[in-house]
Amino acid sequence: MLLVRRANPPDVGLWGFPGGKIDLGETIEAAAVRELREETGITGEFVRVLTAVDAFDINGDGHLRQHFILIAVVCHWVSGEPVAGDDASDARWFDLDELNNAALVMSFGVVDVARQAARL
Repeated sequence: MLLVRRANPPDVGLWGFPGGKIDLGETIEAAAVRELREETGITGEFVRVLTAVDAFDINGDGHLRQHFILIAVVCHWVSGEPVAGDDASDARWFDLDELNNAALVMSFGVVDVARQAARL
């Protein structure tokens, strides 16, 4: 799995999948491939939408600040080596078993989505 360490809030310092906002008029497929390239330097080919995950940004008082809907997609590697760019402070490949390492702090749902993708 290719993961990035987030450089910006709300998940600064946490590992997650490359991704970001979809531009006006941009398809899910185009956004996924663009964000992959911008955050990691990897060129990928869109395969399919895998799942969608609700991510709630809750403040210290327990109030909802933002609600994100994360659309997980599967891409095949075409070329490139991971290099952190754009909104990432690090980017690298992980074996599925490595994601269980307690020292790796993950964004919400990453391990579950990774397992779901591995079953394909």
